Amino acid sequence: MNMQKILIADDEPLARQRLRRLVEDLPEYQVCGEADDGQSTLAKVAELNPDILLLDIRMPGLDGMEAAAQLSQLSNPPAIIFCTAYDNYAIQAFGVQAAAYLLKPVRKAALAEALERAGRVNRVQLRTLSDGLAKQDAAADEHLSVRTHRGTELIDIAGIRYCQADQKYVTIHHTRGETVSDYTLKELESAYPNQLLRIHRNTLVGVRFIQALNRTPDGHNMLLLKDDLGELQVSRRHTTIVREWLNGQQPG
Repeated sequence: MNMQKILIADDEPLARQRLRRLVEDLPEYQVCGEADDGQSTLAKVAELNPDILLLDIRMPGLDGMEAAAQLSQLSNPPAIIFCTAYDNYAIQAFGVQAAAYLLKPVRKAALAEALERAGRVNRVQLRTLSDGLAKQDAAADEHLSVRTHRGTELIDIAGIRYCQADQKYVTIHHTRGETVSDYTLKELESAYPNQLLRIHRNTLVGVRFIQALNRTPDGHNMLLLKDDLGELQVSRRHTTIVREWLNGQQPG
């Protein structure tokens, strides 16, 4: 049985100890080393060549997100599992190809599931994905992490039809159904400006599903979606933006 090597990176000794205990209780995995900041993480990865990196985000100096961005440029990067006390980095985490995103205190079952998922990620696939992101808009390979009552759900960005805000929650309508999220529309719009277009103060639409802009007899602007998905109202303020986007899709 091939043991997978795990590197633990966290600036808190107690947090490293807890993760070490959890890993040591799981078969097929062994801790090969520890790091306490971003720079030492990069050095340990180069020295130990771990299969999987358990990485904190908020660390002194070079933080975990910055370290992950550098590691993604390696020819043989480890799979990264973020372990953090903060839930507002999830979009960024999947932007650097994290295999999983766990909130502290990390539970054994959640860690075991994340390690199994990370172990299935082929290193060649990771490298290919990193290269593709550097060369083109890889919307089809991007996922949004949403915390739900069932746990963390990954939504394919390319499959998002539209997002609508209702009071403090945003409902994401996608090809596999609907998911209620506590992300704001502004956060989603900022994270995925090439995939999600604002058409109303409370609505974003997935650009892959835009078909046409229509005007009703009573003067309202409606966005027609592909695949018989219906229409969404476009505010007067955003009509010009939508029309410009549609004009930009026409062959020149």
